Amino acid sequence: MISLNLQVRRAVAQDHRQISNLIYQESNTHRHLDWRPALEWIGVDNFWVLEENGFILATLACPEDPRDVAWIRLFSHHSHLSGPDAWSALWNIAHTQIFSTNPQARVAAIVMKQWFYSTLVHTGFRLRQNIVLLDLFGTQYNPPKHTDHTVRIRPMQDADMPMVEQIDREAFGAFWHNSMDALQRARFQSVYSSVAEDDRGLIGYQISTGNPIGAHLARLAVRIEAQGRGVGSALVHDLIQHTQVLPSGRLSVNTQDDNHASLALYKKLGFNRTGEFYPVYEYFMDHQA
Repeated sequence: MISLNLQVRRAVAQDHRQISNLIYQESNTHRHLDWRPALEWIGVDNFWVLEENGFILATLACPEDPRDVAWIRLFSHHSHLSGPDAWSALWNIAHTQIFSTNPQARVAAIVMKQWFYSTLVHTGFRLRQNIVLLDLFGTQYNPPKHTDHTVRIRPMQDADMPMVEQIDREAFGAFWHNSMDALQRARFQSVYSSVAEDDRGLIGYQISTGNPIGAHLARLAVRIEAQGRGVGSALVHDLIQHTQVLPSGRLSVNTQDDNHASLALYKKLGFNRTGEFYPVYEYFMDHQA
């Protein structure tokens, strides 16, 4: 039973230390796979804390970025407070705020822990799709056999970002596209980011991060009208050549299990599924808990 002394309020800068302690000391923590650390969202809309007598017991952050998609960036609660109670108190406030401001919004989460899955399902969230993981080792790689010589690959530059954002939106759609802020952060955190262009301008891009065992292809997009010309394969090949990740390392990538074009591209290059997957759940106004 929830104490009468508990209250929900917006997170403010002064909460930074307490929220940080909650995240790093409690196992009951969900964090989004994000280019922006969870604590940097403090101060934006839809970042809430549940406190008792000034002590923060739980927190929920689900700001819209991009617009209309409120990813659950953070949910964490103290071990002596039940997960359902903490979630219910925070979600009731967040739900009212999000949908009173934007009835078209969707709240979404990439679920990596069973306890959080149960919480979402009991609230009325529904499965949208799964994210699957693939990897590539040196002996598996099938380099592209044909190259469109009208396509040029070069490092990404500041001036490219508006077109990169447009390509990202066209390729991934309203739900999965990244905002300009997210793309800028991704580029700054990358080990290598590049664009593909022809005489008409930019037609694709990739952003990849480094890790101790190789690299991760974090983002790859090609304009619809340029697909079928081997642009995606050329970007991946250039990435492999630039980073020298193969043959001694591993190149990994994630994609949606219903993105058949993406899966076909990676299979052709020699990627294999690892067997790992993460479900994506969403909630919108048609969903009734």
